[in-house]
Amino acid sequence: MTRAIGEAERTAFARQGYVVLESVIGAADLAMLRRECAVFVERTDAWLAERGTDVFGITHRGKRYFISNRYRDSADLPQFVFGETMRAITTAFLGDTVYLFNEQWVVKGAEQGMKFAWHQDSGYVQFNDPGNQHKPYLTCWCALDDMSASNGTISVMPHDRVGSRDTVFPHRREEGTNDLVGYDGDDPGELIEMPAGSVAVFSSTSLHRSGPNTTDRWRRVYLTQYSAERIRSTKGDLWGQGVPFVAGGELVYDPTTDVAEPMPQWLRARRRAAGVSNSQ
Repeated sequence: MTRAIGEAERTAFARQGYVVLESVIGAADLAMLRRECAVFVERTDAWLAERGTDVFGITHRGKRYFISNRYRDSADLPQFVFGETMRAITTAFLGDTVYLFNEQWVVKGAEQGMKFAWHQDSGYVQFNDPGNQHKPYLTCWCALDDMSASNGTISVMPHDRVGSRDTVFPHRREEGTNDLVGYDGDDPGELIEMPAGSVAVFSSTSLHRSGPNTTDRWRRVYLTQYSAERIRSTKGDLWGQGVPFVAGGELVYDPTTDVAEPMPQWLRARRRAAGVSNSQ
């Protein structure tokens, strides 16, 4: 049974820009996500090997993986992405209309998993599409392992500490990692430690970062992002997925009509120049 999101959690999210929902992913879903994660990491390793490289965009083979928009290649992932747990979470913070915006695996290798710099998720949108104006969307950072400082969990910056609620800061690309960096200050933010099966929910304007994985085990996350409206580029093209999920508070996802829309040529060229796979 899906746990209801309480008023205290809604208030905390509205004030801070993030909230932690502990142990809300059921055992069966957690096992499925771990299984699917292994499949997609293996496929990504093979894809990189075929091209004779260990680095593509912000993915570094064996160290850090960002594997995006693959749920249509899985028989099991849609039941989670568009399932009751995500419906309860997204409607609590976005309202009665929800679209899938993006989904991806975020995985750090054992003992060499890299850090990830301070950034806002909306910062990636504006960096690749300068001038893009959109309502903040919602990130659901789903922990497939117990998360701690040792294995590279995230830290999130409360809105009121940096004034990020309605502001997307300028981001710059970091040489060597290809990360975008949106904050260089000394505030360490709030470290998020939580058990496997928990979800850290935060706004796309919330600054966050993650540390290196220094343990002897992989650190696995499945990240889903949702919006209250279809987000479009400055040219009017659909940005991200824009798949209908909830309307009027009710689940409306229809797998028979869920077909990826072609990516505009200008965006494909920009992503290719930035080292981001157009197939991901």
